[in-house]
Amino acid sequence: MNDAKILLVDDEEELRRSTAQALELSGFSVETFSNGDHVLELIGYSFPGVVVSDIRMPGMDGMTLMQKIREIDQEVPVILVTGHGDVQLAVKAMREGAYDFIEKPFTPEMLAGVIRRAMERRGLVLENRLLKAVAGKRDDIEARLPGRTQVMVDLRYRIRAIGASDADTLIVGETGAGKEVVARALHDISARASRPFIAINCAALPANLIESELFGHEAGAFPGAVRPRYGKFEHGRGGTILLDEIGSMPFDLQAKFLRVLQERVISRLGSNEVVPLDVRFIATSKVDLEAEVAAGRFRADLLYRLNVATLHVPSLSQRRADVPLLFLQLVREAAARYGRDEVAVPPEVISDIAQRDWPGNVRELRNAADRLVLGLDNGGRQAEEATGLAERVAEFERGIIASALVAHGGSLRPVYESLGISRKTLYEKMQKYGLDKRMLTTES
Repeated sequence: MNDAKILLVDDEEELRRSTAQALELSGFSVETFSNGDHVLELIGYSFPGVVVSDIRMPGMDGMTLMQKIREIDQEVPVILVTGHGDVQLAVKAMREGAYDFIEKPFTPEMLAGVIRRAMERRGLVLENRLLKAVAGKRDDIEARLPGRTQVMVDLRYRIRAIGASDADTLIVGETGAGKEVVARALHDISARASRPFIAINCAALPANLIESELFGHEAGAFPGAVRPRYGKFEHGRGGTILLDEIGSMPFDLQAKFLRVLQERVISRLGSNEVVPLDVRFIATSKVDLEAEVAAGRFRADLLYRLNVATLHVPSLSQRRADVPLLFLQLVREAAARYGRDEVAVPPEVISDIAQRDWPGNVRELRNAADRLVLGLDNGGRQAEEATGLAERVAEFERGIIASALVAHGGSLRPVYESLGISRKTLYEKMQKYGLDKRMLTTES
């Protein structure tokens, strides 16, 4: 990993500077931060480095930072620096996924040794992912956007094709379908993967501050602007800017953003100086922007300039056959995230999950998986406990068949062959247990 980097986070400036100097003398490339906010913008599936963070910091502490990093990629090594009284907290962090912790005071050699081992581990992870992708096996894109339906196969194909380019992209899909996951995937497989990924929620920016937030300002540009400030566009130079729900951008601001798209330059508020902008823009929308154009709420020229490439993220109703496998994956992820043992999902829960509607899409399905792992409910419907021996045997047999159907995507031949029974017997047992292959069959 020639481009390997250490992201060092510590709110104490003197300690941060001295630690960085010692690590650079040991041959490492180090980037320092006083808090964890901007660190998350540099983390992705292709991040070739290690995060070293103090565990006690104002605002976002080291534990919270580690959890947010693990939500992006569970295999980024996070090393926590702890004081003597925080050892129990650090041990708890190890159980929750920290690579290691090091206690103050420490020698530079001690920290460098831990980092080298973490770097080696990260290098092996990235190499393994690359080999899988080259071999045509399940890769990171498929892990983040699983599904065997044709709409998901097509989506992953388009992501790989578009991701390697620098084309501005519009991602369209219902709320909770995974539009930001697609945007991050595009960034992570691009040449900009090691640069910032800046997500901007257009619907959440305060109207009176939106221009300052995006373009930055000079001192004195407006009352209260006592110091110059980079905007989010300028902060993301070299990387990717995600404009989430761009349909919510105020109409008067759309003209200014159109100029940014066309000319790739910005001017801070209160300044006439033009600043070059090297970024890739990705926008998402849950509404039909063409309908917004017709209604006079969105600029037609901005829409045509923005959607150089368009990706449609299907809702769960458009890929119902993926729901059982997706739910099982979300359950495994939730168990790992909460530090729980692997959870066995009863077959009646899988059947119920597959037949229900999910208007909140993947987000709602993930919440159901979390509740199941935390023991708050049984995936949305409580299953009756089998008490007698015959009921227990029947439940066990139904579970095996249901799991085999899920594993083979509803294709019956490999199911009855793997179970060592005839096709007729499989049909009879599916009818007996109320198992319907149509909810598990891959869509064409």
